Amino acid sequence: MLDIADELNRWLEEGRDFAVATVVAVSGSAPRGPGAALAVDADGTAIGSVSGGCVEGAVYDLCTQALTDGETVRERFGYSDEDAFAVGLTCGGVLDILVTPIPADAPGRKTFQTAVSAAARGEAAALARVVRGPAELLGRALAVRHDGSYEGELGGPPSLDHTVVDETRSLLHAGRTGTFDIAASGARWGSPRTEPGGGSHCEPDLTLLVESNVPPPRMLVFGAIDFAAALVRMGKFLGYHVTVCDARPVFATRTRFPEADDIVVDWPHRYLRRTQTDDRTVVCVLTHDAKFDVPLLETALRLPAAYIGAMGSRRTHEDRDRRLREIGLTEAELARLHSPVGLDLGARTPEETALSIAAEIVAARHGGSGLPLSGSHIPIHHDRTDLQVNGNTSPALTAGVASAGALSV
Repeated sequence: MLDIADELNRWLEEGRDFAVATVVAVSGSAPRGPGAALAVDADGTAIGSVSGGCVEGAVYDLCTQALTDGETVRERFGYSDEDAFAVGLTCGGVLDILVTPIPADAPGRKTFQTAVSAAARGEAAALARVVRGPAELLGRALAVRHDGSYEGELGGPPSLDHTVVDETRSLLHAGRTGTFDIAASGARWGSPRTEPGGGSHCEPDLTLLVESNVPPPRMLVFGAIDFAAALVRMGKFLGYHVTVCDARPVFATRTRFPEADDIVVDWPHRYLRRTQTDDRTVVCVLTHDAKFDVPLLETALRLPAAYIGAMGSRRTHEDRDRRLREIGLTEAELARLHSPVGLDLGARTPEETALSIAAEIVAARHGGSGLPLSGSHIPIHHDRTDLQVNGNTSPALTAGVASAGALSV
C-alpha cells in the first residue's frame, strides 16, 4: 500500500474511512507484485491497482464489503479453466489479496499513518503486516523506521514484535518488499521448538508481508552532452534521483538540464569518490573520452552499484578496456561494465539512445533477457530474487555485447 502513499496520506489526514486491498502473494504470471494496492473510501472513490484491470471490480467489491462489516479477509484470484468469464486473471497467474478496513476510529490507524506519512515524505520506513495466521491477528501491523523504532503491536508476546522489527529492518535496509514466516511466540521460523505436549510444530504460525519504502535510487550521469539531457528525462520517468556531473561549467548548467535533481561541476572521478552510492545506484558514463572515462570507471567498478554503463563505439570500448586492464582492474570488476552501453534497438537520436540505455537498466534490475517476448518462452514477469546481489547483473545480461547504436568515435 506504500505505492499509493501520497493519496492515502491525504485520506488519512482528512479523516476518511477506507479499506485497502494489498497483493500479498503472487504465483505464475501476474501484472502486479506484492505490495501493490487498491484503496476504496466510504464514498466509493478508488485509487491504485492490484491487477492492472483483471480483478479490479471484484477487489473493489471486497473493499466496500470490508467497510461495511469491518472484517479483514484474504482472498485468492486465479485463472478459471472451467469458466472463461469467471472473475480471475486471464494471464494465468494467481494473486492473494489481503483486504483491510481502516476506519477513522480504528485502533491501528496510527500505525498505518506512521508508515504512509513517512513514505509520502520520501523517508525510509516499512510496514509489516500479518497476512497469514489466526483471524484475530490478520492485518495487524507494525510501522518500522530506519533506526529500529516502531509504532503499533501485533497482539502477541513482546518477543513477537521485537523479532518482527528485526526481520523488517533487514528488508528495509535492503530496500526490499517481501514475506517471512515466524512462530506466534516470536521464534524465527526454522528455530528448534516443541509444543507443550512435547511434539514438534511443523508449520509456521504467521506469515508477514513487509513493504519497504526507501528514498529513490540514484542515477549518476557523467558527461553533459545532448544524449545526457535525454537520459535525464528517462531517468526521472523511471523514478531515479538524477545527478548530472561534468568538469566543464559551460555545459553543466540548469538551462541545459532543467529536469535534473542535481548538477555538479567537478571532475567525474573526483565527484564519484566523494558522493554516496549503494547497490541501487546507476552510473552512466557518456563522456567517451579516455581522460574522463578511465579514472571514472576505475572508481565506479570498485564501488557498490546496480548498473555501470559506458557510451562509445566498439573501438572506444576496446581501447577503454585495455587501459582499465593496464591500471589493474580484474576480470570480475570489468565484467560489471556494460559497454557499449544499451540494448540494440537500432537507436539513432538522443531520445532513442536514452530508451535503449533505460531498457538495459530495467532488464538488469529485474533479470530480463532483453529479447522480444513474441515468439519466445521466457517468463513475462521476473522475480527480483532471481537477481544476483552486490550490484552484479543477471546472468541473462552479458556486459559488453549490446550497443545503443548511437555513437561511433
